[in-house]
Amino acid sequence: MNSTTINLPTPLELMIDLSDDQFFDLCHKNRDFQFERTASGILVIMSPTGGETSNRNIELSYQLQAWSRQNNLGKAFDSSGGFKLPNGAVREAWATPIRSPDASWIQSERWESLTQEQREKFLPLCPDFVVELRSASDCAERTGEANRLKTLQDKMKEYQENGAKLGWLIDPKTKQVEVYRSGQEVEILENPTLLSGESILPGFVLYLTVIW
Repeated sequence: MNSTTINLPTPLELMIDLSDDQFFDLCHKNRDFQFERTASGILVIMSPTGGETSNRNIELSYQLQAWSRQNNLGKAFDSSGGFKLPNGAVREAWATPIRSPDASWIQSERWESLTQEQREKFLPLCPDFVVELRSASDCAERTGEANRLKTLQDKMKEYQENGAKLGWLIDPKTKQVEVYRSGQEVEILENPTLLSGESILPGFVLYLTVIW
């Protein structure tokens, strides 16, 4: 039987009815791709990133993990970590959103409250802190630059509505950062050299010169 390669656009969005366990199994068996599920039940399939974005992601995760290990206030996660967001705060939600921020962090007491089984699957909570890094594919003209940016902004608002206390949407192309805080309007920073974790991540500073 001859095999055929099908080239699909990414991110690809499909409407597939999957249980949480089926979705977890799908992700586990297809590690070359990243999957998310929206509150409306849409399955989002993303391909691996390019080298430049991958390098920025690891730099971001490295800085966050280095701070986290020093103070032991919580647990940090990279872009492969999945979170089942509490959908009660999401308007018109009928599916449990499952998201994978590029970097995230939760307080120790929230991690300690989880069972071992919960820790081994998608974590059933929203992170206290999230970061989304806009990649070259997010800026690609073929995907509609304005639409892709809005998709990322909607994700940030979703985190905010589900309990995230602090969030950063970082755009290396424009050197712009959107800061999302619980119960506040979005703040836009132009070409900052660093970002403060404020009271949510006390003492954490993300240096952006190595990310720009």
